[in-house]
Amino acid sequence: MSILVAVVLGVIQAATEFLPVSSTAHLLVFGELLGQSLSDERFRAFATIIQMGTTVAVVVYFRREIGELLVAGLGSLRRRRPLETPASRLGWFILLGTVPAAVAGKALERHIEALGNAVIAFSLVAWGLLLLAAERLARHERRVADVAARDAVAIGVGQALALVPGTSRSGATITTAMLLGFRREDAARFSFLLSVPITLGAGLYKLGKVMPAIAGAPGWQVATAVGTAVSFAFGLGVIAWLLRWMRTRTTHLFVAWRIAAGLAIALLLWRGILPADDGPPPARASASARP
Repeated sequence: MSILVAVVLGVIQAATEFLPVSSTAHLLVFGELLGQSLSDERFRAFATIIQMGTTVAVVVYFRREIGELLVAGLGSLRRRRPLETPASRLGWFILLGTVPAAVAGKALERHIEALGNAVIAFSLVAWGLLLLAAERLARHERRVADVAARDAVAIGVGQALALVPGTSRSGATITTAMLLGFRREDAARFSFLLSVPITLGAGLYKLGKVMPAIAGAPGWQVATAVGTAVSFAFGLGVIAWLLRWMRTRTTHLFVAWRIAAGLAIALLLWRGILPADDGPPPARASASARP
């Protein structure tokens, strides 16, 4: 892989990881179009590792909030009153919302990795329509501070559904949160915070599995390092941009993006430019690995 391709894929990963449009779909399809193949273990390792760049971007961007949640959560545990403050409640509810994706990701990992580009195309369109429905039906009133245990579980189930390629982890969680009445910006903020435990845990779990694929390939090691750095740097900017966008605008842009991307992939499949199944997708750095 050339450095230029690594930079392009790093930008694509950063631009689509946090937007509700499916980073997996874009990364894999653009990888194919740029001459990479999912049958190549080195590309699957590259795709897995650069996702850690965007994971670190979330941790850095929300470092103060994450620090407050950790301090409050551990303090409440020490005092045996886990729900005593808004911060401690939110911290424990985030862990509660992580459970569905963690369980489903481990149980269904092999089955999900067998799904191919046809599923990606379908999921892009189907979840685009669901996001449109959420935009139309949502009350857009509730804030992150209003999250309750049942909300955390419901949004966590949405995160688990994002195991299906093309769904989008952020798309599924934002859609679910909006259907529960949350404001767009607060839905996105909770989606980001909810992603931290699952992406860090699953990312570290997967990292050991894929590293041997590039251990003896210096060129791939350099490309992977560049792609990861690019995904981190651009990811910080995308997070800030998306929160500003969701504060004042609708999600219609992302609905149109998803439907257009799904139809484009379907066309490429029909024309034979993309294979319906080119081997298993890369091990996601998130157990809900289809953001």
